Amino acid sequence: MLTEGNGVPLSLIVTGANRHDSAVLEELLDNRFVPEQPDETLQPNLCLDAGYVGKQDIAISHHYEPHIRPRGEEKKELQNNPDFRARRWVVESCHSWFKRFRKLCPRYEKTLRSFKGLLSLAAGLIALNKVVVIYG
Repeated sequence: MLTEGNGVPLSLIVTGANRHDSAVLEELLDNRFVPEQPDETLQPNLCLDAGYVGKQDIAISHHYEPHIRPRGEEKKELQNNPDFRARRWVVESCHSWFKRFRKLCPRYEKTLRSFKGLLSLAAGLIALNKVVVIYG
């Protein structure tokens, strides 16, 4: 799942549970719900963890500036700077919002097409709720 800074889902891909996310990074960036803005002055950031080392070229080719944190760097930063806060909660909160849709949490849908449809509907409702909360 690709989310923006407030946790609103921008892209969804359904894969097997035993497949790492970095294997489908290019497909995830290609299948955005919201098209990229043509403004070349602002290049969006893409924050990734250590599992995405070596995937910088994919992010750059999709007009993102990759920020890949090596393992252990966050722990060192927390020791040096006690005010440091990790930003992982953005994606984890989005996962939590999807789990609130009871039809999605244990997957009962047999076909991929119906499951993707339900995921897209949930993503749209999450985005709508966030727009109402953020912009009133």
